[in-house]
Amino acid sequence: MTLKTLDASFVEGIKTGVFLLALAPLIKLGIGFYIDALGANPIEKITRTTGYWTLTFLLITLSITPVRRLLGWNWLIRLRRMLGLFAFFYGSLHFLTYLVLDQFFDWPAIVKDIVKRPYITVGFPSFILMIPLAITSTDRMISRLGGKRWRWLHRLVYLSAVGGVVHYWWLVKKDITNPATFALLLGILLGIRLIYRARGLIKVRLGPKTVSS
Repeated sequence: MTLKTLDASFVEGIKTGVFLLALAPLIKLGIGFYIDALGANPIEKITRTTGYWTLTFLLITLSITPVRRLLGWNWLIRLRRMLGLFAFFYGSLHFLTYLVLDQFFDWPAIVKDIVKRPYITVGFPSFILMIPLAITSTDRMISRLGGKRWRWLHRLVYLSAVGGVVHYWWLVKKDITNPATFALLLGILLGIRLIYRARGLIKVRLGPKTVSS
């Protein structure tokens, strides 16, 4: 058995391990909250941490297809849905922390924030774009939409990821190391996808015989 040909039980074991690791940031936050170790501003700590992991899981999800193509690890595709849902999960916690703990459901203040602060103006729609992706992540919804329409819909993840990186960059005032790293990784992932897309179009236009000759 190699990394290219893992059996189903081994992949299920990997999925379980990844699931537990994906919960680690939440568990760490919960312990920190319980022992009062989140610093002078725990709400800001929770907001920043959940936002960071939202972007992290978005980029990990986007990396599945390029890594699968480059290394031939087709079993990775079985992790993509779970990782995408974790991105939505942490994004929801990020939004709810702002909505409930920070703003206390003060809707006029929230609307004012969305209009006034550019990073929220970008961040809010970036989260909203993740909702239809989570709703349509089941096999039943894929069947109802049809593969082609489902794939077109799930390209919204690119806009969500770009908006999330911009949101993070505009939020940070001094040290932009983390948002710059996210931007670089996202650029590489999108660049790889564009290369594969261009190669596919060339093959379609020239035909398999021309390309292989």
